[in-house]
Amino acid sequence: QVQLVESGGGLVQAGSSLTLSCVASGRTSSVYAMGWFRQVPGKEREFVAYIDRIGASTFHAPSVKGRFTISRDYAKNNVYLQMNSLKPEDTAVYYCAANKVIPSVTAHDYDYWGQGTQVAVSS
Repeated sequence: QVQLVESGGGLVQAGSSLTLSCVASGRTSSVYAMGWFRQVPGKEREFVAYIDRIGASTFHAPSVKGRFTISRDYAKNNVYLQMNSLKPEDTAVYYCAANKVIPSVTAHDYDYWGQGTQVAVSS
């Protein structure tokens, strides 16, 4: 099993920056890719970004590309999401996820999930 714990969410004004962190523990050697998703009430979980085991491959959703950056510290089993130029539409609960096989934009492909951290952006 792999446990994921997110932190770093909060309430900020539009245009501000936040950095989300996710710490992985347990059988982290089984994890290949890690990703960030977000969800607002009444909507499906939305892909934000993923990164592979060594950070050689990353992919960001078009809605956040150029503003958000995913990174990974493999030695510390941490993954980060640097969020710049935040917009009110970025308001959501952000989830960290881990995948044992291949980076994916599909939530169903991820094997482990954190509890989520709330990000709220005011206009």
